[in-house]
This record gives sequence, structure tokens and C-alpha cells, in this order.
Amino acid sequence: MSHPHGVPAAELADADLLRELTHLHETRNQTFLHGSDDALAAHTRRTRELEEDYLRRNPARHVDPERLRSGARDR
Repeated sequence: MSHPHGVPAAELADADLLRELTHLHETRNQTFLHGSDDALAAHTRRTRELEEDYLRRNPARHVDPERLRSGARDR
């Protein structure tokens, strides 16, 4: 069955989820600058869906201390 907005995040294997997220992050700026309102809304929805599923699967993911507010203050 074809999905109009991609395979649901929950159905993607981990590697496929990460590949899809990487692609969306690579295309975000062009979509933001040049995409139609509908394209930007679809991009935003899909990114949110995939990111939320990634976080659900990886609740203990590595967080770089430099990406924390305290890390920024230390710089």
C-alpha cells in the first residue's frame, strides 16, 4: 500500500528512520526558502513525525554537553 506522506515512522527500521531524518534535515532550508506553503507544512509534519519517533526509540540518546545551556555558558 502506498502512503501519500511516506511510510509511517513507526513502520520504519531504525536505519531507514535515520536516513529519512537526514534527508529531511538536508532539504529543510530549500523547502523553507522556496517551497509552497503546502510543501513547507508537509515537510514540517513529516519532520515532526520522524523526530518524535526517533526520540521515542532513543530516550537515552547521547546529548553533547556543548549543546546544553550550561555548555554554552562555559564557552
